[in-house]
Amino acid sequence: MWNDIQTGEYEGMLAETVTVEGHGGDRVRAYFSRPLGGGPHKGIILIPHMPGWDEFCRETARRFTQHGYLALCPDIFCRFGSGTPCEVAARARAAGGVPDDCVMGDCEGALSYLASQPYSNGKVGVIGMCSGGRHAFLAACKVSGLSAAVDCWGGGVVAPKEELTPARPVAPIDLTPQLGCPLLGIFGNDDHSPTAEQVDLHEAELKKYGKDYAFHRYDGAGHGFWYYSGENYRHRQAMDSWEKVFSFLGERLEA
Repeated sequence: MWNDIQTGEYEGMLAETVTVEGHGGDRVRAYFSRPLGGGPHKGIILIPHMPGWDEFCRETARRFTQHGYLALCPDIFCRFGSGTPCEVAARARAAGGVPDDCVMGDCEGALSYLASQPYSNGKVGVIGMCSGGRHAFLAACKVSGLSAAVDCWGGGVVAPKEELTPARPVAPIDLTPQLGCPLLGIFGNDDHSPTAEQVDLHEAELKKYGKDYAFHRYDGAGHGFWYYSGENYRHRQAMDSWEKVFSFLGERLEA
């Protein structure tokens, strides 16, 4: 849990850019952070959001490692070249986004990489925010071997047919029967993507199919309320939901 550290214990981490095998055998950059010493450790795949493979993603990976995780954040945008996160994300957006199949292939590669590490306990979860939250739910339905998933305000899980595209050919909510691991959802009630009504629909589907899930919904919070660099940041809601994420993943990813 947050700040539940032992001041007399050794602490250290390694964080670096590595290369993993992604969709179609592509070599994909990934930001990998892991604790030094101890173990074996649980793993988490962090799927980047549409702002890109950015500084927030790296800081979030290191936050997970601070709490004992092997954290891997694949650069799902790498096929659009290099540059600042905003520049590369803009290219991806102009092209219609990263195809879902490509992201799922990169998640499969990330899962394989984490589970193969000698200091892994063999259990891996997935988390994402914004478009990454949508991808996290999609991965929980399509990628075998995940032990837990966290969807943070993932817009587009509920999508009408007219919003589907070649890159996003399926509304993830339609795959709810295939959800293969416990799911945690974090949402702001003032969000516009997803709206409160869309979260209601998502929850109804999870209940319909008897899935193992928990949704936490916050008044006074909108989209991206973890992002402390912007005006949407809400410290009370952010820290409460972080505690819930650590509790949920800790229970499900321990060996």
